[in-house]
Amino acid sequence: MSYCDWGKSSERNTCYHDEEWGVPLHDDRRQFEFLMLEVMQCGLSWQIIIGKRDILRRCFADFDYDKISRFTDEDVDRIMNTTGMIKSRRKIEAVIHNAVCFCKIRSEFGSFYRYIWGYSGGKTIIYDKHGDGEIPVSNGLSNKISHDLKKRGFKFLGSVTIYSHLQACGIINDHDKNCPRYKYIVANFPTISRRRYLEKQVKHF
Repeated sequence: MSYCDWGKSSERNTCYHDEEWGVPLHDDRRQFEFLMLEVMQCGLSWQIIIGKRDILRRCFADFDYDKISRFTDEDVDRIMNTTGMIKSRRKIEAVIHNAVCFCKIRSEFGSFYRYIWGYSGGKTIIYDKHGDGEIPVSNGLSNKISHDLKKRGFKFLGSVTIYSHLQACGIINDHDKNCPRYKYIVANFPTISRRRYLEKQVKHF
């Protein structure tokens, strides 16, 4: 039985892989959490982020975007002074700024998940060859979504970051096709097959 190799790299990663990563997500608070975890990861390893997830939740009101959108400079200082927190004022300020932008999308579309799932017609995308381990760091879809989110004011959300989010929230199924989680997603959620488009830096896992 095959298994996504990164999911075996630590106990935390195993739990994340087995319980969360790639499962279609239709909940705005968790969408915001996943998206902001990707923001905080920029330039860092995922292992660091997953290890600090509880700290990040405490600092950012369990990723309640409404509360975060009202954070002030005092909150930024509080977060910066939290033991174990990632000491990047720019990223912390970006999370607060992005919460405001996130709320605007919710007002326009009714929910953020409706907005982002609209790009795939509400179905999980299976790209040719990805299940065989040929995984890019970005593609045409992540380019399109990143471009639109930047137009809407979001920060730290380039195409590579968005591609990671699409994987995490289940819009793209990038589990190995012999991984039990790949089979679980295909069996339990609507999927659609698409040809690869504008893929960059394809890695063979």
